[in-house]
Amino acid sequence: MRASRRYFLMPVLMLLAACMYSRAPQQPQQETTLRVDNQAIADMTIYVLSGGQRIRLGLATGLKVSILTIPSHLIFGPTPLRFLADPIGSSRAPVSDEITVSPGDIVTLTIPAQ
Repeated sequence: MRASRRYFLMPVLMLLAACMYSRAPQQPQQETTLRVDNQAIADMTIYVLSGGQRIRLGLATGLKVSILTIPSHLIFGPTPLRFLADPIGSSRAPVSDEITVSPGDIVTLTIPAQ
């Protein structure tokens, strides 16, 4: 019984190993970033709006430039996105116009001083 298992497992393992090496290497998707120039005093939580979802990208500190990464699973070729800047301690939350973003783009969002 053990010998028949061994003879069965060896071809299966060899087939799996052959399949793993026959795949063409996939090119990694380029990183897409959002450059936030926050000219306001308030810190802002930055979100990306895509397909009815609001996904947090990170924090943009007041009076500084922050670089945030847009998740690669949101970018499929040219993709329309909007960005929301939610100021900490305020009820005002401006939303950007829709912009088409492609993999590897660097998008700049400027938040003016109030």
